[in-house]
Formats: sequence, structure tokens, C-alpha cells
Amino acid sequence: MKRLRKIRLSPKTAVKYFALAAAMCFLNFTMPQSEPLAFALYFAAISSGLNLYACAVFYLLSSLVSFSAAASLTAAVQAAFCTFLYAVYALKKRRIGAERAVYAAFAQLPFVFLFPHAGYSFFTLSPLLQKAVLAGGIFLLTLFFDDGLRALLFRAFRCRLSAHALAEICLMGTLTGIGLCAALGPLVYLALALFLLLFSVLLLKNSASIPFALALSLPLAVVEKSAVPCAVFAAYACFPLLFTPYGKGAPAFALFLCYLAAQYFESLYTADAVTIVLTLLACAIPALCAALLPESLYAKARKTLLFYRERTLPRIAINRNRRAVGEQLYEVSALFREIESAFSVSEGEDHSAVQLRESLINKLCAKCPDKTRCAKGGASDAMDKLIAVGRAKGKVNLIDLPADLTSMCGNCAGLLFVLNKELDDYRRYSTELETAKAGRKLLAEQAHGISEILRDLALEQSEEYSFSQEEARLSRALSAAGILSTEIFLYGEGDSFTVSLTVAENIGGKKLSDVASAALGIPLSVSEKIPLTSDRACFVLRRRANFDAAFGIAACTKEGESASGDTHSILKIDERRFLVALSDGMGSGSDARTVSDSTLTLIESFYKAKMPSDTVLSTVNRLIAFSSDEMFSCLDLAAVNLDTGVADVVKIGSPVGFVLSGEELRVLEGESLPMGALEAVHPATMRVPMKEDDFLLFMSDGVTTAFGSSADLYSYLSELKPLNPQSLAEEILTAALKRYGGKAQDDMTVLAVRLLKAA
Repeated sequence: MKRLRKIRLSPKTAVKYFALAAAMCFLNFTMPQSEPLAFALYFAAISSGLNLYACAVFYLLSSLVSFSAAASLTAAVQAAFCTFLYAVYALKKRRIGAERAVYAAFAQLPFVFLFPHAGYSFFTLSPLLQKAVLAGGIFLLTLFFDDGLRALLFRAFRCRLSAHALAEICLMGTLTGIGLCAALGPLVYLALALFLLLFSVLLLKNSASIPFALALSLPLAVVEKSAVPCAVFAAYACFPLLFTPYGKGAPAFALFLCYLAAQYFESLYTADAVTIVLTLLACAIPALCAALLPESLYAKARKTLLFYRERTLPRIAINRNRRAVGEQLYEVSALFREIESAFSVSEGEDHSAVQLRESLINKLCAKCPDKTRCAKGGASDAMDKLIAVGRAKGKVNLIDLPADLTSMCGNCAGLLFVLNKELDDYRRYSTELETAKAGRKLLAEQAHGISEILRDLALEQSEEYSFSQEEARLSRALSAAGILSTEIFLYGEGDSFTVSLTVAENIGGKKLSDVASAALGIPLSVSEKIPLTSDRACFVLRRRANFDAAFGIAACTKEGESASGDTHSILKIDERRFLVALSDGMGSGSDARTVSDSTLTLIESFYKAKMPSDTVLSTVNRLIAFSSDEMFSCLDLAAVNLDTGVADVVKIGSPVGFVLSGEELRVLEGESLPMGALEAVHPATMRVPMKEDDFLLFMSDGVTTAFGSSADLYSYLSELKPLNPQSLAEEILTAALKRYGGKAQDDMTVLAVRLLKAA
């Protein structure tokens, strides 16, 4: 019933129906005697679901071009027949099927018997038989136009069109173009064709505009009975394509220059001035219009074409799965946040002094005959003073007794005995309580860290992969470099920007990353190569960091020991950050190494999991405190951002560190106790900016002690002109050993890092 209602006019609908009416008129100009080829388009339009009455009116108007009442009568009968037929189907809410071909054939009878036709002299058949043959041709056109218009209205820019559908659309366009040439002249059609050609060049910016140009040339080729327009239009497409990287104006000007050259061979410049001006305007005006169209219009069209070109279902499926995973991660993150809340230890009011006093009164004073006198004399306040001293010292003796309590209490010895016993029980209870509180706090911190990790993962997974117009640009750049890519996939933003593409397996990674970097304006490097077949591979490119790093390590074990208590770590956290750490277990030998190893192993594991740094340090400190008995570890740690060159340095109980920056020597120093020495770690943290060719230097106390003082070490390092981190580390270690007389008196380790500009 929708097709029987009024048309809801919108700009898009108005353009569609206007183009339909114009095409019907031009189709009736296609043949010399204005045969109603418009019927093929009219029937295809109503079969495609367009408004019955509007299409009938357009068809009747198109019949007026023949200036014949009989021709208009023919169109009226055909329109009435088709409108009635389709209206009946609409009222019965039935969908017309393959039987419409039969109706299209019957609709040709009015043409055969009513349309005025003088016949063509080059046919020996009578005019009536000629009309019958023409009716058969119009019937075939109707079948072609039926499929072609459906494809144009409902499938174009929504899915890939078949070659059959493209041929039918091309046939419609060619016949309409021939009619346009006959109605308004070849010059008008040429202007329209050149505008469409240049629009396609600016839109597609690839060789796909060449076959489109050839299709546009067909009406002129038929009218002129020559293949020259096909060759000329191919040149019109190729020459502007060379200038597409330089904006919209350059291809438009290139087309005009190519047009000027083509007109020379057409002998235009020997004609009169009016003809020359009109012919040149036929190119100048379309070129100017195409160049002046807003870039937003081209961008919107490219986005539509990109969606049309891409395989959308895999992206939709990927996004759906990522969204589901992200939502699940959010839920799990919220769960760990609740666990954190449940295990968080609140600092409540301390009632232990009151409890100790009540226990003393119950055990010692309950049966004392002087109980009432002591209570009136303020014995409770005196007891509180004694208990406070006992809690501070751990026990009490006679000299701790307040004078007023001594004068009131007749059993001071018993009081001290009972209080010391209570203090001992209280101390054991407090230790157990603090251990439990520390365990709960540890669990709460771990739950917090896991919650943060899961939240970040949820945010990353929830980011959808959308279509990118840069994919077409990258495809063109790869083709220009001789690299054929069958699939290109761009996603992510900022540091997470990623390019995945399939190319030949033997393509060099550097060449590929250089071409992609130049095309996208983003420094990229090959992050991963995944073999697909024997000759194809998927290359994954990610944003290249601004800096790279080189490392050097030199170490020596204490004389007489089989294992060093110093351990070091060099860890790549992700594409844009790395971690270096030096841990020095207190003492030397295997026990110190065990503590040092456990410290670094824990830190590495936490950083790999991307747990927040503050949570990492406090957690590792608690775990080491729980698991070690008077065994501590000094720590130097630096997490370096390869984009900015900034190093987040953490020092815990470690000796002085340095940054060698050209002629400047910066000192890195901390004052905190070794890790594991106290319940809570308070590291010295600093943010150190580094630039190209700067050296970061960590040393264990075995090295710094050899120099005697920080001033001597500073003076020595100031004289160095290092070239690479390994030679620097070895030179410092050698100098330290000389100061020990060639024998290491402690474990000695030097860790050096040099920041380099990324290649």
C-alpha cells in the first residue's frame, strides 16, 4: 500500500524522481522516430517499488517529446494498464513475481498497434512488422532495465555488484546518454560526462576511474560512430590521476590541459570564436565545479565507498566479540574492587589500654578489701599511666610505678606481676593482629591492582574497529611501491594505532614500514610477522617509538663466594616502555642472591602484568617482609618511556646513581631503608628527563664503596667520555677493582643504559 500513498519529499527523494523523469525524456530521444524506450525504465521503476502515479506521470510527460497525439495515446494506454495491474497487486498485498515479464510483453501491444511509425528504409519489412521487432527489443530492454535499476536503487553502495548488474547499469547509462546527445547536443553531454569523470578521479584516486571513464565515453562513441572518444576519455582519466596527491585543483587543471590538447587534434582552433569558447567552457565549467565541491562531500562519499568495498561482517563480528569481552572484563574488575573494599583495613579506635586496665582490676582488685578506697582515690588514672609506660617499654618494674599508685595499692608486687603477664599476652596478640591486618592489606592491594589491570583491558577491548579512509591511501602507496596487499586493516588511536596487512612473504619489513609511514604520516615499524601460506604473510605494524636503547652490564662476585648477591633485570614492558633494575641482596653468597632474585622476579612479574607502580612496590615489600627473616634487598629501578625519553626512577636503600648527559653529570640519590626492612616501603622516586645519547647508570654498593666517597666517584665519572654502555660498565668495574687491589671485597655490578634515537 505504500506505493499508493503520497511521496514524502526529501532532498534525496526529489533528486531520485527528478533523475528518473529526465532519464525517461532522454530515452525517448535515443531513436530517430522517438520510439518509447522510456517504457523500459518506467516498467523497471514501478517493478522496483517506486510510486505508481508519479512514474505514470513521468512516462506520459516523456511521450510529449515526439509531438504526436498517437504517441501520447500509446503511452497513456501502457501507463493505465501497468498502473491498474500493479494497483491490484498492492491492494491485495501481493508481491508481483516473475509474471511481470508477461505483463511487460502485453504492454507492447499498444505500441505495435497505436504508435505512429513510418518505418526505416534500410529494412525490407513493413512498418507494422518493424514495430513488432522494435517491441521485442523494448521488451528485452525492459528485462535488462528491471534488474539494472533494482541493483542501482537497492544494492549499489551497499554490497558488491555483479558483472551482470554493472553491464545492465552501463546499458541504461549509455542509452540515456545517447538520448541526451540527441536532445541537447553532444557538447552538453560532454560537459556532464567530464564532471562525472573528474568527480570519480577526485573521489577514488585510483585506476577504477578509468573503466568508469570508458563507460561515459560510449554515448559519444555511438553518436560519432567512432572509437576515438573511448581513447580520449581514457586519457582524460589517466592524466588527472597523476596529480591527485596535490589537492583538488591540480587534477582539475590537468584535465583542462589534456582537453585543450585533444581539441587541437579535433581542429577546434580553426573554427569560429563562439564555437571555440563554448567548446572550452564545456570542460572549464565542470572542472571548476568539481574542484570547488567541499571536501566534506568527497569524504562522506569515500566513507560510503569504503564500507561498500570492505568485508563488513568480519569487523562487525570482531567488534561484537570485543565489546562482549570488554563488558565481562568490566564486571570482573568491579568484582575485584569489591574484594578490595572487603579486605581494606580501617584504622579504628585503640581500646587496648582500657582492656588492660579492666583485666588488671578483674584479676587483682576484684577481691581486694581496699578496692573502694582505691577507686575513690583515682587509682584508675594511675593505672593508665603505668599501662602506657608498659606498652611503650614492653614491661614494667618498680621504678615505673606512679607515686600515688604506690601509696594507695598494698600489693604493688602483685600488680607488676599481673601487668607484665598481661603485656606479654597483649604483645603476642598485637603481633598476630598486625600480621592479620598486613595480610588483609596485602590482599586488598592485590585486588586493587588486578582491578586496575582489568579496567584498562576493558577500555582497550571496548574500542571498536571502524572503517578508515587511510586504508585506501595506504593501498595506493603500496601499489606505487610495487607491493600488492590483498587486505589492509587499520585500527586504534595514539600509541595503540596498528596496521595489519597481507603481502608477499618475501617483502622486506623495513621497506614495508617505510612506505606505510610515508603514506600515513606516522612512524611505524614491523611488530609481528605471521605466516599465512607458503608465499603470503600478515605483517603487523605499530607506531614506532622516538627512542631506542642499548644496554651494558659488568659484574664481579666477591672474592671467595660462588654466587653474587647482585642481580639485574632488563625487561621490555610493551612496545613503548622498558624496565631496568639492579637488586643487591644484603650480604653476599647464595642467600643474598636468593633475596635479590626473588625481589626482581616479583617486580618483573608485576610490571609484565601492567600493575600500577605504587602497588608493585608496596606489595613486593610486604611479601619479602613476610617470607624473609632479617634478609633485605636494595633496589635501583627505572621505567623508561621510549616516546618521551622520561625515566621514572625508584631507589630503595641503594647507593647513588647517575645520568651522564653530554658534559653534565646528574646525581640520583635516595635515603629509604632496604626493601623488606620495614612493614611499609617509602621509596625515593624521581622523574628524570633523558635525551638522545644520555647514559643512565646504576651501581651496587660494592662498586661505590671502592671509590671511598660519592665525591670521588663523581669526580671519576665526570672525566669519562663513554661511547657505548657496555664499555662504560666495564671501565667503571675495572676502576673499582683497581681500588680494591684487584680483589673484589664485595659483590660488584654496574648497569648502564644509553638512550638512542630510533632508526
